[in-house]
Amino acid sequence: MLNTVKEHSPEAIAKKAQEMADGFLKKSKDKTLTIGIIGLGYVGLPLAEAYNKQGYNVVGYDIDPRKVEIINNGDVLLKHMDKTRMETLRDSGLLSATTDIAALKEADALLICVPTPLNAHREPDLSYVKKTTVELAKILHPGQIVILESTTYPGTSEEVILPLLEAGSGLKAGLEFAVAYSPEREDPGNPNFETSTIPKVVGANTPAEMEMAVATYNIITTPVPVSNMRTAEAVKLSENIFRLINIALVNELKTVYAPMGIDVWEVIDAAKTKPFGFMPFYPGPGLGGHCIPIDPFYLTWKAREHGVSTRFIELAGDVIAQMPKYVIERISEAMSTHLKKPLAGSRILLVGLSYKKNVDDMRESPTLHLIDQLRQRGADVQYHDPYIAKVPMTRDHPEYHGMQSVPLTKEGVAGFDCAVIATDHDNVDYDLIVREMDLIIDTRNATARVTGLPKDHVIKS
Repeated sequence: MLNTVKEHSPEAIAKKAQEMADGFLKKSKDKTLTIGIIGLGYVGLPLAEAYNKQGYNVVGYDIDPRKVEIINNGDVLLKHMDKTRMETLRDSGLLSATTDIAALKEADALLICVPTPLNAHREPDLSYVKKTTVELAKILHPGQIVILESTTYPGTSEEVILPLLEAGSGLKAGLEFAVAYSPEREDPGNPNFETSTIPKVVGANTPAEMEMAVATYNIITTPVPVSNMRTAEAVKLSENIFRLINIALVNELKTVYAPMGIDVWEVIDAAKTKPFGFMPFYPGPGLGGHCIPIDPFYLTWKAREHGVSTRFIELAGDVIAQMPKYVIERISEAMSTHLKKPLAGSRILLVGLSYKKNVDDMRESPTLHLIDQLRQRGADVQYHDPYIAKVPMTRDHPEYHGMQSVPLTKEGVAGFDCAVIATDHDNVDYDLIVREMDLIIDTRNATARVTGLPKDHVIKS
C-alpha cells in the first residue's frame, strides 16, 4: 500500500512525466526525432518541408492516395510549392508519404493538420479531427506527443482529443504520452513569410508536455509558449476574428462611400500613411479560404454554451455574407447603364477563381457565390484563372467540376459583355482586359496598375 501511495504522489508523477520529456528532448537534440504529419495539404506539406530542411525524418499520412503519389514522385501538389521544391523534398530521402496510418507508429511527434469546417448550421464539424484521433489512439505508444494544429474552439484538445486518445490507447496523458495545441499560421502565396519564419504559438497543460511541444517546434521556428491548450486555441481564433471584423468594416465603408463618389481604395491608401493607429485592410467580393469565413464562428458556437452573445463577430459575418449580392447588383446596374443590357442572357467572364491572389486554393472562394448568383439571374458565366485550369471536384460545388478556364487573349475574351475581377492575381494581363472589354467590374482595385488606357468603363465594386 505504501509503495502504491509513493508511486502516485505528486513527486513521483512529476518525475515520471519529466523522464518522458527528457527522452523526447534527447531525441530532438540528437536529430533522431521522427515527425509524423497527418494531412498533407496547405498546412501539412509546408510543415513537412520545414522539418525536412533541418534534417529530420518525416512520415506524412493522408487518406488521399493521389496526394501521396504526387508527393512521393516529387510532382507539384500546391502551386506555391514548385517542382524544384518538391523534387528536393523527394530526393532528401527524409520524407515518406503514405496512406497507411500504421506507419505513424515510428513517429515521436504526431501533428494533426486536418480540416475543421462548419456544418450547414454554422456549427463546428470535428468529424475529421475525431476520426483521426480515434485512429491514432490505436497506434499510440509511450513517449509520443500528439499536437493538434487544426483551428478549433477553446477546449477541443482537452475535452475531445485527450479523452479519445486515453480511451483508445489505455495510456495516461501527461505521463505516458503528451498532448498539446499549436495553431497553424500558414499564408499560402505570401512571398514574405514561410513556416520557418512565422513564430509558433504552443499550449500544453503540464510542464513536461510543454517542454516536448516547444522542442518539437523549436526545430523549425520560434515557439511562443502560452499557459495552456485553451489559451493557444483562443489565440488562433482571436487572430482571425480580428481580420474578419476589419475586413467587414472596410467592405461596409465601400458600400457607404460608393454612392458619395468616393474611392474606398484611395481612402485606405491615404489613411495608411499615418504611422500609428491605423492598419490597412481591403475590400473585395466576399471572404474565402479555410480560416476567416469559418474560424470566428467556432467561438460564437462555444460562447453560446457559456451563455455569452458574440454580436460583433456575427454582425461582421452578416456584412461579409452580403458582399457577393452587392457585387451582383453593381454588375446589373452597370450592365443596364453602360451597355443597355439586362443581366439575363449576358455573357460574364469572372477573372480569378481562387479565394486570394497567387494561389490555387478555391476553398470557400467568394467567386463561387458570384457564379451561383449570376447563373440564377440568367447570365452565361465563365472564368479565367492562371492557377486553376480546371475546377476540381469540391464538396460544396460538385456541379462546377470540370469547368475550364477561358484563355485570356483577345480571341478568348471576345463575345463577353463584362469582366468581373474577383481575384487580383499578379500574373493576369489587366491591360488586355481594360483594352478589350466593354465593361469591367473591379472588386479588387486591380486595374489601378493599368496606365495609359481610358478607364471610364471600369466600375469599382
